[in-house]
Amino acid sequence: MRSFMYGAATLALSAAAAQAGGIERTTQSALILFEPGNVFELSLAYVDPSLSGENISPPFPAQDIDDVGEDFWLPSFALKYDLNDRIALAFIYDRPYGADVAYESGNFPFGGTTAEAQTHALTALVKYKFNDNFSVFGGLRQQKAEGSIHLEGLAYGAVSDYTVDLDGTWATGYVLGAAYEKPEIALRVALTYNSSISHDMDTTERGPLVDPDGPGPIPALPLLNGTSSTEVKIPESWNLEFQTGVAQDTLVFGSVRWVKHSQFRVDPDEFVNITGGGLIDLEDTTTYTLGVGHRFNDKFSGSVSVTYEPDGDELVSPLAPKTGYTQLRLGGSYKITDRVTLAGGVSHFWLGDAKPETGTPDVARADFTDNTAWGVGFKVSYNF
Repeated sequence: MRSFMYGAATLALSAAAAQAGGIERTTQSALILFEPGNVFELSLAYVDPSLSGENISPPFPAQDIDDVGEDFWLPSFALKYDLNDRIALAFIYDRPYGADVAYESGNFPFGGTTAEAQTHALTALVKYKFNDNFSVFGGLRQQKAEGSIHLEGLAYGAVSDYTVDLDGTWATGYVLGAAYEKPEIALRVALTYNSSISHDMDTTERGPLVDPDGPGPIPALPLLNGTSSTEVKIPESWNLEFQTGVAQDTLVFGSVRWVKHSQFRVDPDEFVNITGGGLIDLEDTTTYTLGVGHRFNDKFSGSVSVTYEPDGDELVSPLAPKTGYTQLRLGGSYKITDRVTLAGGVSHFWLGDAKPETGTPDVARADFTDNTAWGVGFKVSYNF
């Protein structure tokens, strides 16, 4: 029953959070610590977002904006090992945050604008079990982050054709958590805190010539060009994950996840000096999941869940043209042998409507509505 409990709550793999707020792509769950025995897991998820819209006219000509969301893959692996009856270790690799957005060059307000960001995280965890009911866990996370942004189009005015490259750096964060379990009714409630991780990234900026006082005797200068170091903070988060048996071979599971996306800012020196502001401004998000899992026989289990993230401010960054979403997720697992289990899941996302903006004060430049995404994931588990 315990193995089924763990599988039912994780069947959709990384695709579960792949369209969540900001740049979040995985939930950074520590649930593998509660898998019985020793286990190695290898996972792969694929996500294909569809993010289309149209210019707001006037001031721009009426024009459709073709899909700006690039598809992406999310590989991960995890190892959990019991040292004894009280102490368990886990080692996890994933890609918790990322972005990949590209506007076609023919679009008037944003044509040619791109944003790419990628993270790689290695997390080492240890769990200490006081008794059958209470446990605590924690560990360290090493994370690499890198990215680049290119702004182009009439909506960016004098800073159109600006580019910033942020070199990859490694930095360290930590994880803390506690759990309560009641095995006789398959109950578990786990609270996990993931710290923010601050990266000092070598930065190269390139941009158009800028006339510091507008048209006049002083010539335009390369004021957007320069090299510096930019602090980029990957945001902190809280996970509250729960499950409980409700009938024979049936359980209800869910989670509440809060992410402080407002900590994630990209403020390169020269861009801030010229414009007075940074490149990205995101809202904090809270995401809710509720699902049910059922074991049909000794080999096959299935689950269905719904995830909801409320819409935020409809005025958003062109680099993340969505706000909020609803997700339907179906999953199943098949026990091939006593040691090997194959799991898979498919997710469909209904993405919230949003209006990409630029300028100060914020001015909507486009309208993105009725967008969707889908994801599929597979996981192979080996118990030893």
